[in-house]
Amino acid sequence: MAIQKLYAGAKLREQRLKLGLKQKEFAARLGVSLPYLNQMENNNRPVSTTVVLALASEFGMDVTELSAGDSERLVGDIQEILSDPLFGGELPPLADVRLTASNAPGLARAFIALHQSYRQAHERLASLDEALGREDARSTPSPWEEVRDFFHYCDNYIDAIDRAAEHFADRAETPANIRALAINTLAAGGLTVAFSEMDALRLLDPAKGVLHISARAPLETQTFQLLLQVALSQHNTLLEATLDLARFHSTAARDIAKIGLANYFAGAALLPYRAFQAQAEACRHDLEVLAQHFGASIEQIAHRLSTLQRPGAKGVPFFFVRVDQAGTITKRHSATRLQFARFGGACPLWNVHRAFETPGQFLRQLAETPDGMRYISIACDISKSAGRFGAPVRRFAIALGCEVQHAGQLVYADGLDLNHHKAFEPIGISCRICTRKDCHQRSVPPLERNLTVDPDRRGILPYRVD
Repeated sequence: MAIQKLYAGAKLREQRLKLGLKQKEFAARLGVSLPYLNQMENNNRPVSTTVVLALASEFGMDVTELSAGDSERLVGDIQEILSDPLFGGELPPLADVRLTASNAPGLARAFIALHQSYRQAHERLASLDEALGREDARSTPSPWEEVRDFFHYCDNYIDAIDRAAEHFADRAETPANIRALAINTLAAGGLTVAFSEMDALRLLDPAKGVLHISARAPLETQTFQLLLQVALSQHNTLLEATLDLARFHSTAARDIAKIGLANYFAGAALLPYRAFQAQAEACRHDLEVLAQHFGASIEQIAHRLSTLQRPGAKGVPFFFVRVDQAGTITKRHSATRLQFARFGGACPLWNVHRAFETPGQFLRQLAETPDGMRYISIACDISKSAGRFGAPVRRFAIALGCEVQHAGQLVYADGLDLNHHKAFEPIGISCRICTRKDCHQRSVPPLERNLTVDPDRRGILPYRVD
């Protein structure tokens, strides 16, 4: 597999401007010529190994930031948008999309926002009977999409909240004490915790100063909800300051994001960064071992592993996704080159869909995307019961994975043949942007390819992808 060259002109230019240096000064300290630096900043040349080493030694820069996911996320989002039938005809080559994302990220984000506005306007026209008379009809992202994109482009890591949660967890000293610490902290703030027989997971009665937690919920869920309330009650100033910086377009988006940030605090307190990362490395990212050690659920563990992106102390770059039984993605994050479809479901060839067929088991998969990148993925089904007879059971499947170059750090890679190309199953992101010609699960034709329909021949598909 060919080694990808590192084009990171925007990141390089951003670092120079942050240091307040002119190109000539920056080039001298990096040990390169001015024309060479100019070519790297404009992505006409890849960033050389010499420059990478100089950035680390001369400026103390975390050089993993050069290849961090913003550009790849933008590429994935733009590709999916260009798969909209609105852009009929020949699509721009991938190289052009990558160039736009790396050289003009602001323009790329504006393009994404423009398409979101178009989609929403189109949806309103399709249901005009509901939209008529609404004063709040605006071509802005929905609150849910806006919050999703906020976390997406923060790399799902919020440093100030992560560190505050870790500082709080340090007071517990051991994972076994975090639940008691949360209850005592709430009590000190005037809230009594009551474990009640109810379907709701958490219910605050501010008038009586009582926080009701469902006695039917699993212990890890109860602890998570206690920590979430700690975030809302004891760290409200920090949450509000973070929301001010985000500048959401609507009150609804701000309210959704606040709960998201409180959830983030809860997860980071239950699984504090340094202790969790050390334990994960020690057990080679065994989800079950980590869940038992920290008193957390498998989903909580998998999601937290995908957020270990602290500058200077990054963990294995994972992707994490949760899908429902219809294949709709309900949670998604990727610190890898693999970016999920923003709308709709995931590739049907991915093992996350098969997880529903084998409850209680971890499925392993070696997979290769059309760009030649190879991954190892672990998937399992998770059920969420309300804890009483007759209550509906919510069923999801989750997948966690990383690029195969990190497979040695995963216990799940043991016994797999990582060197045989036939061991890797071909997967994609979305049928509309997947260029594979012979996929037996394809639902719609790829927009970047021409089709030939032969009335005298019927293969797997009713057409041939040229």
